[in-house]
Amino acid sequence: MAATESYPDDLKYHREHDWARIEGDEAVLGITWFAQDALGELVHYEPPADGATIAKDTSYGEVESVKAVSDVIAPLSGEVVAVNQKVVEEPETVNADPYGDGWLVRIRMTDPSEVDGLLDADAYKQVVAES
Repeated sequence: MAATESYPDDLKYHREHDWARIEGDEAVLGITWFAQDALGELVHYEPPADGATIAKDTSYGEVESVKAVSDVIAPLSGEVVAVNQKVVEEPETVNADPYGDGWLVRIRMTDPSEVDGLLDADAYKQVVAES
């Protein structure tokens, strides 16, 4: 069952419909409710390798739905310290809980100042409204 539309205030957002939960020098990343809703039911998640370096504004993986394949765009730069294996095995977890069990990767940020360039929930809702 799909999650209800929401954009939690404690997250930071990227215009490409990705979110980041900042936890000290690490961040948990995922795709927003809007992204999973636009894609439809996810059937595959191609994650980066543990230890991979990802760069802000570039693709770090792919999600595939019954409708399309879409790149996942990194809202921040860093080293991948964990991949959510539950989503690899059960991609539909993202549809049910995009901000909880449906997280994609955890990174150790290489440039924490990049957080300042991300959107808060209200600014992101404006991006969604214009989409």
